[in-house]
This record gives sequence, C-alpha cells and structure tokens, in this order.
Amino acid sequence: MAKVSVKRNSQIIDGITLGFSTALLLAALAGCVYTRSFRNLPADFFHILTTPGPLVTDYFRIGSLPAAFLNASLCGYVMGAFMYFLPGPSHVNTLAGFFLVIAHCFYGLNFLNMWPCFLAPFLYLKLRRLDFNENLHVCMFATCFSPFVSELLFRYPLGDRFVAGEVQITLKGILLVIPFILIIAFIAPAVLPGVKAWHKGYNLYNGGLAYGMLGFLIFNYLYKTMGIPAPTVPEYVNPLYDAMGSNYELFGNVFFLLVFTCCTAAGWYLNGRSFQGLEHLFRDTGYQSNFASKYGMPLCLINTGLYGALFLAYINVAVELTDGAGFTGPTFGVILAALTFTAMGQHVRNMWPILLGYPALSILAAVFNFLVGGHTSWTISTQAYINSVAFATGLCPIVGRYGSLAGILAGGLCASLCTATSALHGGLMLYNGGFTTGVAALILLPILEHYFKVPRDNMEQHINLRDMMTLNESAVVPEKKPGERQKELKKQEQERREQPEQEKQ
Repeated sequence: MAKVSVKRNSQIIDGITLGFSTALLLAALAGCVYTRSFRNLPADFFHILTTPGPLVTDYFRIGSLPAAFLNASLCGYVMGAFMYFLPGPSHVNTLAGFFLVIAHCFYGLNFLNMWPCFLAPFLYLKLRRLDFNENLHVCMFATCFSPFVSELLFRYPLGDRFVAGEVQITLKGILLVIPFILIIAFIAPAVLPGVKAWHKGYNLYNGGLAYGMLGFLIFNYLYKTMGIPAPTVPEYVNPLYDAMGSNYELFGNVFFLLVFTCCTAAGWYLNGRSFQGLEHLFRDTGYQSNFASKYGMPLCLINTGLYGALFLAYINVAVELTDGAGFTGPTFGVILAALTFTAMGQHVRNMWPILLGYPALSILAAVFNFLVGGHTSWTISTQAYINSVAFATGLCPIVGRYGSLAGILAGGLCASLCTATSALHGGLMLYNGGFTTGVAALILLPILEHYFKVPRDNMEQHINLRDMMTLNESAVVPEKKPGERQKELKKQEQERREQPEQEKQ
C-alpha cells in the first residue's frame, strides 16, 4: 500500500468538516422552501437557543426543520474553524468530535449552550500546558453536557415558576453556570483517559462511559440530593410538524443519499479514481485502529459514504416495518452520529451484526411475551431504540475480534439497556447511547474473554466453538502429583548443571 501522508489526511479532514457544514447550511435553505417557513426562521432559531433540551428534545418541534439545520451548520462551521486555524494537523479524533457535535444539534445541543462546555476545557489545557490542537476533541466531547447549561440558565432557578416558551434568565442561573463550567473544565478532561481501561478499547464511544458517570454524579447532586423534580422534555405544539406526521422522511432520504453519495464519490476520486485498498480496510477488526493512518483518508471517506448508506437503509426498514418514530430531529441526528468513527474502527463489515441484534431482541421479546402473556411496548423504530442503535455500533471492535454472534449479542444487550440508562443522568448528558454502549461492554467483555482466550486479529479469521473449547482446555494447567513435581525439579536442576559444560564445549 502507498505511504499515507499526514498533511493530505489533515486537508481531507478539514474538507469533510467544511463540506458537511455547507451541506447542512444548504439543507437549511432547502428546508425553508420545503416547509415554506422562511419568515419564521429567526424566531424558530431563537426558540431552539432558549429552550431547555434534555433527551430527547426534538428541535424540529421546538423550532423547525430549517432552524435545526441552521443550528447544526453554525456549530459545524465553528468546530471546523478551530480545527483549521489551531496550529497543527487535523486528526481523526477531532473529526469524531465534529460529527458528534453536529449530530446533537438536532436534539439538545445548540449554538448558545455549547459555548461554556466547549471553551471550559481550554482552561485545563492552558494550565497543564497541553497542545490545544491535539486535545481539541476533548473540548468537543465536553459539549455533551450542554443541556445542563440550558437547564441552569432557563429552568432550574425558577422551579415551579418556569413556563415553557417564556425566556427568563436570572442572576441565580448565571451564578450556577460558573461552578458548572469549572467542573467541566477540570473534571471532564481528567476522567476521560482512565475509563478506556475499563472497556479495554472495545467501546469506541469512550466519552460516553466517562461522561455518563460524571453526568450521573452531577444530576444526582442537583436534583436527587436537593429534592428537586427531574427535568422533563418541554412540550410544544408545532402545527406544521404535526401536519407532516412528525416525519420528514422524504427530505431526510434525499439529503442523506446526496451526502453519502458525495462522500463515496469524493473518496473514490481522491483515491486515484479507484476503490483499491478498500478490501484491506474491510478486513481490519477495528480494534484500537486508526484507519486514516493505516489506509488513508480517501478510503475512510469511501467507508463513511457506504457506512452511512447502510445505516440509512436500516432506519428506513425499521420505520417501514414497525410502528414508532420516523425521520424526526433525533433520527436525523443519530444518522450523522453513526458516522463518528468511520475513520477509526467502524466499517460496513463489522457493524451489521450489531444492527441485527436489535430486531433479534425484538423477536425474542415477542416470543417470551407470548409465552408469559405479556405485551411488548417497543419496536426497533421507537425513538429510544433508533437513537441507541447508532451508538451501539461503537462496539464494532467486538465484532471484529470475536465474530458476528458476539456482535448480535452486543446489539441486543445495548437495546435491552438503552431505556434505563438515561434516567441515571436525567437526560442531561447527550451521549446516553455511548454510555449504554460502555455499560454493555463492561458486562459482555468478561464473558467473551472467559470463553475466547485469543481473539482474532483479522476479519478473515474465524474462531469456532471447537477452537474455543480447545483454547479453554489448553489454558487450564492440571495440578501435578507430589512425586511428579519432585521429578520435574530434579530434571531442571540437572539441566542447569549441564549448561556450563555445554557452553565450554
């Protein structure tokens, strides 16, 4: 394979951020035409900025389709500007942070509440004299706490006096945000590195587990300890959105198909008008792997397009075959979030078993309920499960190292946990899917490591049940009888005596 250029990779990464931000801006303009709401755009955008946004707050309902896209575009341009103007090359960690930022701009993160969380870690980096560019992704990941900022500014100090739609910023709210910023500045960067040891690199959403635990602590202090009712998603009536069935399916499919086609075509062109080398990327397990440095960003861009198209197909099948949410704001967001690690661990071969885990659990639940006379209240297109599956693909390295069956189990486990974990942080930490994925990894990994002593290092390898049993048997050392142990010690002593004589000869 050709030598990978760091400079070229950096230029392509910067181009991706510019391309996606521009595509979001053009979609905002197209959305104005599609929904005929151009005059309402400023008011809708302002409504997004000034409304609390715990999971899962649909910015299509709070504002509008074009306002949500405008929000994502502006945040994307800001992230891209930091990546471009900070000294040093852009890398895949910051690209992952970029995708997570623009994804959550459709539910919970906006151009106002992101700033305290994004800028706070720069204080830590400055005092520790760490490179801003190398650690920019830490600042991006910290934006997952943005709903806390909106809560503290607009709702928390008011308590029962809070009225949805009425903006009331109090001095108490501003004073509460200051210590919160200090927590994010100095605690969030500190907890991030150590958590990787818990899941041993098998959960790509490392920040989800780390910040989920931190969000659990902050939420419980602010609400449970203080005896304050947990925040709820603001309820608004949006006649235009309701008239569309809360489902912009046509707009979403056209937008994403155009974007993913452009990604694939651009990658093909930058790769010398060829798909050569893609087969090597698809054989990679994705475990602690940087696709950009190993295969180059052109192939990563092709992978992004193909991966996005496959995930979009899954969403369409889920929406068409089951009753639940459609192409809502959160659904738009998680399709973008699914692209997060397509340059460092995720590809089309190691993601499909995890997707399959969700309908597999649904069928299992239906059979179990039939036997016990219960009733399943969810489908794979229920909003929580659509959101969860995008982040469950963060366990792609498990598929790469332990096989498809392990991936199906991982997907089913994430589906089983996803509706319970958000209550731990009150929905005020946006990476709930990554948090769920991390918890699933903590449960599943000890089991896999017990039965599979030597995971594979290539997607072409296979570990079957007989291999697993052989490995387990070989790992067990039988206890020796006392007489056999003495004979072995005498033999070792005799070999030590003979060794100097052999060296002399």
